[in-house]
Amino acid sequence: MKTAIYNLYEAKTSLSKLVDRAAAGEEIIIAKAGRPLAVLSGFQRQRAPRVPGGWEDGLWIGPDFDEPLPDDLIDAFEGRESE
Repeated sequence: MKTAIYNLYEAKTSLSKLVDRAAAGEEIIIAKAGRPLAVLSGFQRQRAPRVPGGWEDGLWIGPDFDEPLPDDLIDAFEGRESE
C-alpha cells in the first residue's frame, strides 16, 4: 500500500483528488505543521453478506425460561430485603 503525506491546506484544496486516490488503495496521511493528524483510506465493504443463525445446535433454553422469577430474586432486583 502506497502512503502519501499532505498538509491540511493541500488536503482541503485537493480533497476530491485525494479521495479518489484513497479509494484506489492509497493511504493518505493529513498533517498540520508537519504533525500527522488523520488518515484517509478507502472504504472497505463487507466481503460476503452475513448469514443469520449458527447457534441452533449450541444453545439450550430451559422449559421454565419464561416462568415468573422467585419472589426473593424479584426483591433483590428491586432493592428490597427478602422476607
